[in-house]
Amino acid sequence: MGIFGGFVSGHRFSDATNCARSIAPLRAGHRIRALVVLILLALLFFTSTYTVADSGAETYKTKCSACHGAHGAGDTMIGRNLNLRALGSADAQRQSDDELFTIISRGKNKDRMPPFDRKLSQEQIRDVVRYIRTLRK
Repeated sequence: MGIFGGFVSGHRFSDATNCARSIAPLRAGHRIRALVVLILLALLFFTSTYTVADSGAETYKTKCSACHGAHGAGDTMIGRNLNLRALGSADAQRQSDDELFTIISRGKNKDRMPPFDRKLSQEQIRDVVRYIRTLRK
């Protein structure tokens, strides 16, 4: 009979509108749940990002700061004697993450910087590289 006479595909039109009304609050509930999940995921992401930065900073502090200084300026006695450039300088920051990773893991000029591939995991070295990026001037 079509939509004329109050029927839609063999059902009364009022049944279809009542069904839509009963589903609408359920959909709103799903939206709220989805929003809560999205907020929790965002918090988890930002928390893990800060954790990575913190772990890179901690690793840097324990393994690198004796030579490179607390802020990467090379302003320690060892750093001055080795004439280390600041890690935040344009020259240091111009190096790719892979280049920095290789220098940290393999060392540099054997007498200047020892390799850390046996002292740090690859993830720790990546965290240090990320931390070095925060020293940008």
